[in-house]
Amino acid sequence: MSELRVERVEAARLHELRRRVLRGNDPTKNAGDARDDERATLHVGGFVDDRLVVSASFYLTRAPVHEELVSYQLRFMATDFDVQGRGYGAKVLDFALAALREQDGEQVWAYARDTALGFYVATGWGVVEGSEHLSAETQLPHTTIVKSLVEGA
Repeated sequence: MSELRVERVEAARLHELRRRVLRGNDPTKNAGDARDDERATLHVGGFVDDRLVVSASFYLTRAPVHEELVSYQLRFMATDFDVQGRGYGAKVLDFALAALREQDGEQVWAYARDTALGFYVATGWGVVEGSEHLSAETQLPHTTIVKSLVEGA
């Protein structure tokens, strides 16, 4: 099997995977964010050969916790169905978090699907207690998660 290649990409390159994995392949569902083209936004793709298999986007925005820190919100983390469980998502996160540190990011946060909480906890994210909610966009249970980008924090 080929190695995973991780790189920065344009948002539009991620939309098809986002829609297929996160929106039930429904063409009427939103697979974009109004902040996709902002200068500080980071989009990362993980590729096996030339096939996009992982997407993640990070938006500079105030966090619901530690509001004083320079924070990026993770959205649209998706791993294609047939390659889930191979560690590709963790590799994409490692790449992205290093890039965000270079952009002076101090923390990342997300509204994680509850079905993915095990993955995030295993990769060092913390769960914000009492933050459980139903996503208005997907009608699925989500929980707020956070991870420091500052060494020793």
